[in-house]
Amino acid sequence: MKRILLIATGGTIASTEDGNGLSPALTGEELAQSVPEISGLCELDVVQPMNIDSTNMRPSDWMRIRDVIVEGYADHDGFVILHGTDTMSYTAAALSYLIQDSPKPIVLTGSQKPMGNPFTDAKLNLYQSLLYALDEHSHDVSIVFGGVAIAGTRARKQRTMSFNAFISVNYPPIAYIRNDRIVRNGLHGTHLNENPVRFYDSIDPRVFVLKLTPGVNPGILDALADSYDAVILETFGIGGIPEFGESGESFQEAIFRWVDSGRTVVMTTQVPEEGLDLGVYEVGRAYADHPGILRGDDMTTETLVAKTMWALGQSRDAAEIQRLFYSQVNHDRIPMA
Repeated sequence: MKRILLIATGGTIASTEDGNGLSPALTGEELAQSVPEISGLCELDVVQPMNIDSTNMRPSDWMRIRDVIVEGYADHDGFVILHGTDTMSYTAAALSYLIQDSPKPIVLTGSQKPMGNPFTDAKLNLYQSLLYALDEHSHDVSIVFGGVAIAGTRARKQRTMSFNAFISVNYPPIAYIRNDRIVRNGLHGTHLNENPVRFYDSIDPRVFVLKLTPGVNPGILDALADSYDAVILETFGIGGIPEFGESGESFQEAIFRWVDSGRTVVMTTQVPEEGLDLGVYEVGRAYADHPGILRGDDMTTETLVAKTMWALGQSRDAAEIQRLFYSQVNHDRIPMA
């Protein structure tokens, strides 16, 4: 019988009402006991590194979850992480970079309603996540939620209340789970053990996301310089960057000044789907080949945050950062033509 490590971190699935709003209270053991259908599926070990609302999840907490997995990796066949939905996409992306080419599945799940709610989705999500973690074809980091398995680098929370809260952005779901049956996408095969699992233990949390809005002052980059090593710049459309802000300062000068000082800019789009191509319009083409400017292509902002933190955590050499950033990890990117 396979052995699964259930890692409880809090979130809505563990929350109860105490008169001041929902807050995490139930332990991992209590959550497992609430789903008697999982009894007999596997040997289940439970750990509780934290019990927090996922809005309070920080990069240092990603590392704590990573450490729990690394410590239990040899003794378990898979891992299920119970997590709040609000930042689950960030954690799934971070774990995709911190633990790469894992032949053992690392599955994140949670719920839109607490486990104790009479109409909860928590029980089915926990049950199906365990089924997915026990399947011989499962590997790497994924989110299982609402009957869909999504690569850990491609998930985004799209809905705040509905049970199908997550979508897979710019990439097909890995599988659909219908009751006890896993229906897989043909793109995703069994882990072939071509590369051994790789663990990383360093990230740089000094990464900021800046969404362009009409008239924003390019001087904001100078204001961020003391606190951040990289900026994820959410551009307009397929890669449009205004020439000037309301103050009249040039965006190009501000961005080039940022990267020429040794910092990193990652260009992406604030449009939800289909990605970025800096070469289409004149307002983006000037940035396409400038050293220190990286292209997010079709990656999600959540994944860009995690990957940039990971890449900067491994090296300060611009060429090495670029190599790491453009490497494909857990289906995270399809380069634009």
